[in-house]
Amino acid sequence: MEIVILFFTLWYGGLFFQTFFLHRYAAHQTFTMSNVSEKVTYVLTWLFQGSNYLSAYGYGVMHRMHHAYADTEQDPHSPKFDGNLFAMMWKTKSTYQNINTKKITVDEKYTINVPQWKSFDTMASSGISRVTWTILYFLFFLKFATTWWLWLFLPVIMFMAPIHGVIINWFAHIYGYANYKLKDTSKNLLPFDFLMMGEAYHNNHHKHGSRANFGGVRWHEIDPTYIIMKALHKLGVIKLKSVS
Repeated sequence: MEIVILFFTLWYGGLFFQTFFLHRYAAHQTFTMSNVSEKVTYVLTWLFQGSNYLSAYGYGVMHRMHHAYADTEQDPHSPKFDGNLFAMMWKTKSTYQNINTKKITVDEKYTINVPQWKSFDTMASSGISRVTWTILYFLFFLKFATTWWLWLFLPVIMFMAPIHGVIINWFAHIYGYANYKLKDTSKNLLPFDFLMMGEAYHNNHHKHGSRANFGGVRWHEIDPTYIIMKALHKLGVIKLKSVS
């Protein structure tokens, strides 16, 4: 039971901070928050993503490029131009690392106002950090895994952020339905997004990139992350640029 609890905690916790902080804040700036809240969110992102930690800068810039070049050869990740799922994952990883370490020159329009905490990112993205988290996961499984099949959760936990990414960047460009006819292949992967905290409404998001609410186009499109964001807005933790 402890393994299952850990898995779901990291699945939804890591996913929440990916969509809330990296995606809706860093990439699209759909809300604002104080410097203190931003720093706290960096730390929480690291705690929940662990060995999968993604920096707000690397993710934010890469995602802006995805919107600008969706389903073209310049797209950092596209099923249309990547031969298979693993090729896309490798290209995404390489592009992210090159952006994050500034090994490639990126047009200023993709970097403007994207948050970056360099010292923290260096620590959280380091090999020491990733190996430490992996060891902690292994020790947890060693203590609580009571049967062999529970160990199958370990590799998923170790590579959870890439798995989250490929569900949307690959499958949500192939399967699902579209509310809007766009130039790219983005689709809404699930009618009710119980799995991806609102990220599965990918077609909606590509149509309205700056909107905080990814759902809401049809009655069944409920965005769990946006519900939490509205609560944080009412509590004064964040300030949404628009409330729907």
